[in-house]
Amino acid sequence: MTETWLITGCSTGLGKNIAKVLLENGKKVAVTARKTDTVRELGEAFPDNALILPLDVTDPEAVKKAVEKTCEAFGGIDVLVNNAGYGYRAAVEEGLEEDVQRLFETNFFGPVRMIKEVLPHMRSRRRGVIVNVSSVAVEYTMPGSGYYSASKCALEGLSDGLRRETEPLGIKVMVVEPGAFRTDFSGRSLTQSVRAISDYDETAGKRRIGADKTHGTQPGDPYRAAQRIMETVDAGDVPFRFVLGRDAVEVVEASLQQRTAELEKWKTVSVQTDYEQ
Repeated sequence: MTETWLITGCSTGLGKNIAKVLLENGKKVAVTARKTDTVRELGEAFPDNALILPLDVTDPEAVKKAVEKTCEAFGGIDVLVNNAGYGYRAAVEEGLEEDVQRLFETNFFGPVRMIKEVLPHMRSRRRGVIVNVSSVAVEYTMPGSGYYSASKCALEGLSDGLRRETEPLGIKVMVVEPGAFRTDFSGRSLTQSVRAISDYDETAGKRRIGADKTHGTQPGDPYRAAQRIMETVDAGDVPFRFVLGRDAVEVVEASLQQRTAELEKWKTVSVQTDYEQ
């Protein structure tokens, strides 16, 4: 059983629900958010097990302090959940460089900072689980989500290398690929490019804020998602990629079928690259 968890991005949505489920089940949880007033009620409801900490994952000093305070309070960290992140909508041509850099600072480099601060503690104990929240968008990227998907693809690539490095040390890595859940991800947490190019009105344009009406109608329950994450980690036999949500499973199944078909179609050409004997 995993007892001590540190979670980033707990102000709303999946992060807040993970913290709540864990605390309800008697876990010790470092509940972090950029603004701690958004998670104050968890500290009040679970004063013995909840450690409320301010954390902006783009701030290296804040990351260091959060890890140090968690270890001081709980004696170590069994599970790190890199959940902090946000969405960004833009056709590739529309995306502004500064927006994309900011996106990667949170969605990719933020988790990297957390991992590098936590790993020495996990290595010293020869155990631990790192959970990186990705997205089913890495399997199928909708128009307008290219940059967001790229940030999650980077996280998954890093995670794949990380798990091969840390498995011999007793440390496991799990990537969570959620589908659509009823959180603030498509509402308050969603940003977009200020530039709109009319040629993309029928593709990326249909998913711009105001045009996309899916917010509040997503099929997934974030509380039940949090329960599944806790149960899977506690079971010990964690998958590398944990697809979360009925819609996500359908997307991944279709993606695998399409990729297999494409590979088979072009395989005879693809293999014609060796030196001739």
